[in-house]
Amino acid sequence: MSTADTATNTVDPAEVAKFEAMAAEWWDPNGKFKPLHMLNPCRLDYITAQIAAEFDRDLTGPLPFEGLRLLDIGCGGGLLSEPMARLGAQVVGADAAAGNIPVAQVHARQAGLEIDYRHTTAEDIAAGGERFDVVLNMEVVEHVADPRDFLGVCRDLLVPGGLMVCSTINRNAKSYMVAIVGAEVVMRWLPPGTHEWSKFITPDELFEMLRGAGLEPVDRKGFVFNPLRWDWAISDRDLSVNYVTTSVRPD
Repeated sequence: MSTADTATNTVDPAEVAKFEAMAAEWWDPNGKFKPLHMLNPCRLDYITAQIAAEFDRDLTGPLPFEGLRLLDIGCGGGLLSEPMARLGAQVVGADAAAGNIPVAQVHARQAGLEIDYRHTTAEDIAAGGERFDVVLNMEVVEHVADPRDFLGVCRDLLVPGGLMVCSTINRNAKSYMVAIVGAEVVMRWLPPGTHEWSKFITPDELFEMLRGAGLEPVDRKGFVFNPLRWDWAISDRDLSVNYVTTSVRPD
């Protein structure tokens, strides 16, 4: 019996409400999602490199991800769904916050992109029997009610040999000061209460959860912000605050 058959709904209504209130600002690079706009090039570099390596795709080609079916869980306004569609992937963008979906649909239509945006949950998609080559699970796992159950559902959403990229925030004193005090209080990049430090997950904890869900972790890197250059970079060593993992569903 699959995890999707047994897991309870992992959506946290309070977390959904936070992002629903900010839905209209998704595509404002200076609005409430400014941190994601700044981070997005770094996220895309990592995601595209991992997908290309796993599926032996040439990123210099016109549509390197053509033929791949991709699910963007917690898609928001489509900041990742749109570039994945431009690279040729067949994209489903799913979000539990209903207000995000029309924002994403309108922006995709204006960009001339065909993306299947849905107000739904990972559990409902898995229960419907849909499977994907790639699942993007970016900055979501720290907002769900039960991360272990949620990751089990993500595993069920993958075809054998499929790949999941999952990013989140480490739990330590530095992450509290940077992600909560710095981003929410000092810089006011995010509304107070966007994150709960107790829900942050250490890299070792996440790897253990991924293995427990039946996935094989194959990589992890840090996303590091440089306040002097005012930009983000991928780090092999510094996973102290933002970090990302790649895991594969075994054949």
